[in-house]
Amino acid sequence: MDLADIGVTGLAVMGRNLARNLARHGYAVAVHNRSAGRTQQLVKEFAGEGTFVLSEELAGFVASLKRPRRAIIMVKAGAGTDAVIDQLAELMEPGDMIVDGGNAHFADTRRREAALRDKGIHFVGTGISGGEEGALNGPSIMPGGSKESWEALGPILQDISAKVDGVPCAVHVGPDGAGHFVKMVHNGIEYSDMQLIAESYDLLRQALGATPAELAQVFREWNQGELESYLIEITAEVLDQVDVATGKPFIDIVVDQAEQKGTGRWTVQSALDLGVPVTGIAEAVFARALSGHPEQRAAAASLEGPKLSGVGGRELIEDVRQALYASKIVAYAQGFDQMAAASKEYGWDLELGAMATIWRGGCIIRARFLDRIRSAYDADPTLPTLLADPTFAAAVNVAQESWRRVVTTAVQIGVPTPGFSSALAYYDGLRRERLPAALIQGLRDFFGAHTYHRVDRDGAYHTDWSGDRAERPA
Repeated sequence: MDLADIGVTGLAVMGRNLARNLARHGYAVAVHNRSAGRTQQLVKEFAGEGTFVLSEELAGFVASLKRPRRAIIMVKAGAGTDAVIDQLAELMEPGDMIVDGGNAHFADTRRREAALRDKGIHFVGTGISGGEEGALNGPSIMPGGSKESWEALGPILQDISAKVDGVPCAVHVGPDGAGHFVKMVHNGIEYSDMQLIAESYDLLRQALGATPAELAQVFREWNQGELESYLIEITAEVLDQVDVATGKPFIDIVVDQAEQKGTGRWTVQSALDLGVPVTGIAEAVFARALSGHPEQRAAAASLEGPKLSGVGGRELIEDVRQALYASKIVAYAQGFDQMAAASKEYGWDLELGAMATIWRGGCIIRARFLDRIRSAYDADPTLPTLLADPTFAAAVNVAQESWRRVVTTAVQIGVPTPGFSSALAYYDGLRRERLPAALIQGLRDFFGAHTYHRVDRDGAYHTDWSGDRAERPA
């Protein structure tokens, strides 16, 4: 039997399309699914795209792979992933590779990588972004794992990835769970990006009384400039869509409850553990949570708001564009801060500029301004925040008056803009020479003797608030 170069087990939409992508690039692909019918259907339907080696049992799947074996798992994250890993590990040998291409939590990936390393098997947690279209035509790929596994897998993954200016959107991110961590942060930024776009649409529609079709044209115009991105492009498509059954704008017949699969929450939870403020991502997650409580919203529908309407004209469109760009910069700055903190915490040595490079194509957040992020880290790999980069600092400075007017307008007419507002608050907090945290620290010392530090000398101190109020070294 001819042996396969690489295998894919789990042939739902993403796994099937990834297997087809590999076959189209000339690799012999072993395919397996728990339901044999799905495997047979794939081979029957797409045999003309390349070489598929079908196996109905996992043992046959492993036996059909060239050594060192390379097997990609595309199954639902959680207990199912662990079960497949355990079964594969029993059939594999030292030097073989198990690649998890699902949306696994990075902590699970770290655990699995350590356990398989003890057996001599390489476990490669790999973030894959781009949805079903990306999986088929070229995704952004974020593999973690050992350098040895990258040497064997890297050429294949770069071959099937998206390309921008001839550069593959695939790079070795770092050891153990680094790949899945970076994919998690990518998804968190995606949450923030979509929330900011939704707020832009909502504010313009409520303030100007614009139709979805009119706003579709606005987004098309924005996509010709610095906001050019996949999400802005498809926003115009969604807003322009007309529902066939009712003749109404498609957006008006969709239930306003945004679902989520968990990666946004994971991003926020991780940021809390790392002590990194990702306020834009957090507000996006909470906005989805609020949308998912229609019974509370119905009960609160009678609460009064401002009576203003028809605020702003054509100039508001430009203000919102500027606010969207500035807030987007903040969202990415926070995401990159989180990756930098995790790199330090877990010893990953992430190259942040490379993350911007592989997000330029294939993934959901692909955008023109990722080139600027890459340039910023090329110029200064130790950049403390993207907002300190001269190019981004200048862009936000130009936008800030519009940004402030947008938040003010939203407050005046009662349109919630948690993304815009939190991004602006973060910007104002970051640029302040002194913050009111001094008062918080004083209060903590008063009620809990938690101590404080002085601006004029080293060391920790405590004031005897309930006694003579004398200050003493802690």
